[in-house]
Amino acid sequence: MEALPRQTIVDVLEDRLREDILAGRHPVGDYLPPERELAHGYGVTRTTLKHAFGRLAQAGLLETRHGVGTRVRDYARLGGADLLPMLVRHSSGWIGEIFEVRRAVGALIAERAAVRATEAQRDGLRALLAAVAAAEGADAVQLADVEVHRALARATGNRVYVLLTNTLFQAYLPIRSALAAPFGDPAAAHDRLAPVVEAVVAGDGGAAHAAAGEYLAATERIMLAGEDS
Repeated sequence: MEALPRQTIVDVLEDRLREDILAGRHPVGDYLPPERELAHGYGVTRTTLKHAFGRLAQAGLLETRHGVGTRVRDYARLGGADLLPMLVRHSSGWIGEIFEVRRAVGALIAERAAVRATEAQRDGLRALLAAVAAAEGADAVQLADVEVHRALARATGNRVYVLLTNTLFQAYLPIRSALAAPFGDPAAAHDRLAPVVEAVVAGDGGAAHAAAGEYLAATERIMLAGEDS
């Protein structure tokens, strides 16, 4: 069994600061209290505080102005999709919005893949689909399903679709175990996904778009029902 990573004091402080920012205890646009005061309030050294500031600045939540101070960045206006995993950890309310984008982008990716996939990529999709049925356990089935979607994105020949696909999966990664309901039965998971792959392999863009839309809507309903239960 692999040992779990240990949290350092910087990790803990980063989590606390992030939660305070996202909860509005440090409002967007406001400067944080002076470092000495803030470090005392959290019970850490200023060095630890600076390390945590650096991580949150890199994440897009803080910005530091030399000689002025550190303030909370308007991450909703200026941030990128890389913030989504952090926001999902804070509030699962983001999942509905992520799924809305997932449906639209996923259907378009399937359509493009049907038109642009090479014969080798079609063969690869068939093999990856078979791996969904052969996987054991909901976690393994879910990961096998993810690989089919990554391959569909690659088959479009558009690297931006690949990055968008990665971003969307990373976005709900923090709560992936709560969204595993569609993957408990490998055969059923395979059968839901098969029409998408079959349409792509057949080169039928319209059918692939429709099949992907149906697949993504169906899995979303099952995921959210499982999360509520």
